Amino acid sequence: MKNRHIKLLGIIFFILLADQVLKIWVKTSFSLGDEIVVFKNWFILHFVENNGMAFGFEFAGEYGKMILSIFRIVAVIAIGWYLFKLAKNKAIPFGFLASIALIFSGAIGNIIDSLFYGMIFNHSYGQIADIFPDGGGYSSFLHGRVVDMFYFPILQFQIPEWFPVRGGTDFIFFRPVFNIADSSITVGIFSILLFYRKQFNNETEEENEAETEELTDSESANRSESDIDTSDGTN
Repeated sequence: MKNRHIKLLGIIFFILLADQVLKIWVKTSFSLGDEIVVFKNWFILHFVENNGMAFGFEFAGEYGKMILSIFRIVAVIAIGWYLFKLAKNKAIPFGFLASIALIFSGAIGNIIDSLFYGMIFNHSYGQIADIFPDGGGYSSFLHGRVVDMFYFPILQFQIPEWFPVRGGTDFIFFRPVFNIADSSITVGIFSILLFYRKQFNNETEEENEAETEELTDSESANRSESDIDTSDGTN
């Protein structure tokens, strides 16, 4: 059992380390919009920041950002508790636990940006940011921006003019820019959907069976007490 916990901690540590090392390198080496073409025009390191969720989606407003950050913290605590609770059960496949660990570590990776990056970096608009700058960071606790850099515009073309709604516009696949944490969350979710969906059904069935047994035991105990009371009254 300890071996499973060590492996899960290893997965979480590796994802967090890789995610944060790459983000800090990009943040301290690029200004916003800078990019490096890694492979033709298919794989580009392109530095962007976002205030919201995975793959650059936004959550509007200052209070929206704070609410999102708090929600992430609560969600991560719940996922972590669920993961290490399941890890104690030897009947749970390790692949299922590893998938949850990927989601857990990815969520933590982006939370670190939201919680601390605003305090430890200055802004990246037209300049390369410094870590722990003399004048302080660009924002406050819970208001940091998530660093993204992976961009894969594998397929690019212009949609024909005759095409409804989007005619004449440029089409790019894959347009969103993301990071290692986003990838970890996505791989974890798809692994569960493809290989371990039945595991959730099994967990639900086991919980229902446990509740049924508790109710049965409780009813039996109540009947026994009722029989004793009746016997005492008869005597």
